[in-house]
Amino acid sequence: MTLAQARTQAIDAARVHDYATLLVHVEPGHAANHRVAVAAMLARDLDARLIGLGAETFDSYPASDALTGFGGGEWLALMQEQVNTDLQLAEQAFRRDAAGCELEWRSAQDSPSLAMARAARAADLLIASPPGKAGKARAIDPAELVMTAGRPVLIVPEVSRHLRAKAIVVAWKDTREARRAVADALPFLRRAEEVIVQSVCPESENDSAAFVTGDVAATLKRQGVAARPTVAHGRNEEVVDILQRTAALAGADLIVAGAYGHSRAREWMFGGVTESLLRHPPCPVLLSH
Repeated sequence: MTLAQARTQAIDAARVHDYATLLVHVEPGHAANHRVAVAAMLARDLDARLIGLGAETFDSYPASDALTGFGGGEWLALMQEQVNTDLQLAEQAFRRDAAGCELEWRSAQDSPSLAMARAARAADLLIASPPGKAGKARAIDPAELVMTAGRPVLIVPEVSRHLRAKAIVVAWKDTREARRAVADALPFLRRAEEVIVQSVCPESENDSAAFVTGDVAATLKRQGVAARPTVAHGRNEEVVDILQRTAALAGADLIVAGAYGHSRAREWMFGGVTESLLRHPPCPVLLSH
């Protein structure tokens, strides 16, 4: 049996472990159009079910205004009507932009990030966008989602229209989070024609990094992944630029990485690499924690 035949056999045997259900956040307006389009194309490629989730809430209402007679109850009714309208518009856009897929729609009057994390129980892969201009009442906080959902999160920048994932860069750091990310990304990795396990380290750590990335690549090969290790020398603040260059040279449109962070005073604190990949991804990025 040739290597190509063995790889094909491994891919076929692993299909039962593919992403069977995708979950994408949808809000009304242009911001969600590209995200739903990417999710729909991915669902078709994977023959997966696509769940669209609309979630919106509103802040506490103001006290009554004695001059205008506008009261908190009236404000509440107006906001409730607006939320209902927004969720209806989001569903319409979702069904239009994802036509042809096996679809399911869910909606919740809740914080979008919390609603998405709760609905993650029904999905294998979550799809969101980098932080936008919309407020917390309508937009997902991808940082909170990555840290709380317990599922891999695919961050899709607006420039992306179709995730082919024929070439993939794995940002390797010998940590629990990176190991989790590689395991979560296996459905993508098995389908890729080339997977680059990229480590970035000081020159003094080259031998150790080469051994570790070689270990990862060898393990992936035994699972039918066309993986190869590579080591680049650089400082921590150069990691994202190095990953971006590696992806550009390989024609890769997906980066897989572990997300490193913790909660402090109800806010998520991240290392520089995770923060950059969350907020300014150079291409689609799959993050796991």
